Amino acid sequence: MTGKPIMLQGTSSNVGKSVLAAALCRIFYQDGFQTAPFKAQNMALNSAVTPDGGEIGRAQAVQAEAACVKPTVEMNPVLIKPKQDMHAQIVVMGKPYADMSAKDYRSKFLPGAHGLVLECINKLKQQYEVLVIEGAGSPAEVNLKSRDIVNMKTAELADSPVLLIADIDRGGVFASLVGTLELLEPEERLRVKGFIINKFRGDIDLLKPGLDFLEQKTGIPVLGVIPYLHDHGIEEEDSVWLSEIKQLQASNKANRAGNKAKQTSENVIKIAVTQLPRISNFTDMMPFMRLPDTELRFVNKGECIGDVDVVIIPGTKNSILDLLYLKEQRYDKEIIELAAKGARIVGICGGYQMLGKELLDPTGTEADVGNQQGLGLLPISTTYSATKSTFQVEAKLMATTGFWKDVSGQTVRGYEIHMGQSKLDAGAAPLLEIKARSGQETDVVDGAYSENGKIFGTHVHGFFDNITILKAFINDLRAEKGLSPIEEQQLGVYQKEQNYNRLADAVRESLDMERLYEIIGLTKKTKGA
Repeated sequence: MTGKPIMLQGTSSNVGKSVLAAALCRIFYQDGFQTAPFKAQNMALNSAVTPDGGEIGRAQAVQAEAACVKPTVEMNPVLIKPKQDMHAQIVVMGKPYADMSAKDYRSKFLPGAHGLVLECINKLKQQYEVLVIEGAGSPAEVNLKSRDIVNMKTAELADSPVLLIADIDRGGVFASLVGTLELLEPEERLRVKGFIINKFRGDIDLLKPGLDFLEQKTGIPVLGVIPYLHDHGIEEEDSVWLSEIKQLQASNKANRAGNKAKQTSENVIKIAVTQLPRISNFTDMMPFMRLPDTELRFVNKGECIGDVDVVIIPGTKNSILDLLYLKEQRYDKEIIELAAKGARIVGICGGYQMLGKELLDPTGTEADVGNQQGLGLLPISTTYSATKSTFQVEAKLMATTGFWKDVSGQTVRGYEIHMGQSKLDAGAAPLLEIKARSGQETDVVDGAYSENGKIFGTHVHGFFDNITILKAFINDLRAEKGLSPIEEQQLGVYQKEQNYNRLADAVRESLDMERLYEIIGLTKKTKGA
């Protein structure tokens, strides 16, 4: 098998490459092709774990899910995870490689990376019929092109045609497309076989003269104009997702202001998420988006947490430095006071570690600032070393107090990505008993919870993607607010497959699929083939 590649590049970051790649992965899967995503280098705070315990960018894991295949490290061989100012952890083939500055990464790592990228591309081509490749940022960044491994260099290594995507919602769409082409080398321009205009809100008839001009000016066809897809429910790039959260917060605030007669602040479930400076894997909050009668708010620096029902401390690339941030902003005192009043306090991964008694860093692995006292809300202590835990996990829920008693014993699935090992105090009860890590049987405990069950934490990302857990947690809050319980069908995580199919339908309807198949060099399969 020699898979056929197609590459999506953008005129800038955040034009929608990741979501459109997921859409194409689902479309090709629907059309009967074994399909895999690929991105040579991803800089992301959100990551995922492959079945064999490798760490890759979450976008590629989502795209693999859309294609109905298991994610592998070859789909994202290089992952850059910002850790401290000017430094990042470089993950290569799913494992930590080194902490490097941007300068060292460009001068010492990138010159030897082409062989790795080519090896991964060739392996995927041997295993899959279609390879949907995503670029990063823009291929016309003239200061970065000399050591590029993720845009036109990837296209060259994969011998792939390129579709150039622009976001019309931000304006200047024709200038951005033409300008990008002008900054490409002649051989690079020859690879661009089509344009896609994304996030269109207007009347397509009014846009047509511009499309005609673009095709006449460049000789390159416009393959489609994708409408602005609201509430598609697919995880996006880090910055896009946080931007969407802010828009949702503004929308919720406006809706409440215009709907006070129906919904008062007393019967709205208020969830506050501390937006840590080094926040990571904040897709853990996605299950709470768009739940009925629920307000999810990210608390930015300088803002008060306020009178809320739930505080969630999310994952972070540096637990110790972000714990110091909480203390500097006096969020630690707010959280402790809210816990005393009966609010739910939840910690995921690094946030879980912060809820404990102490964070011990004897070798300065996490940050060279010494040991730190935690918030003291859970009976754990965390010690850091150079070892990183990356596993897909299956666990049994062990908690038995409060709302937990209704779901105790349930199976929980998720993934671990963390530095540091947390140890329960003697006699303390764990939240989870992990039965398997990356397919290997084990018997270790994770997480902790308070006597009333309202304060809890775990290293397991995706905890609230488990429908029974999310439903029990939300309905306990709803009962406290005097609201009727909700059913599983009302939970966003229940609708994931439908979301992929709706996204694929919308993109398929907007693209010239026949021409796209011609560009790729694929013969569309007949049904039943």
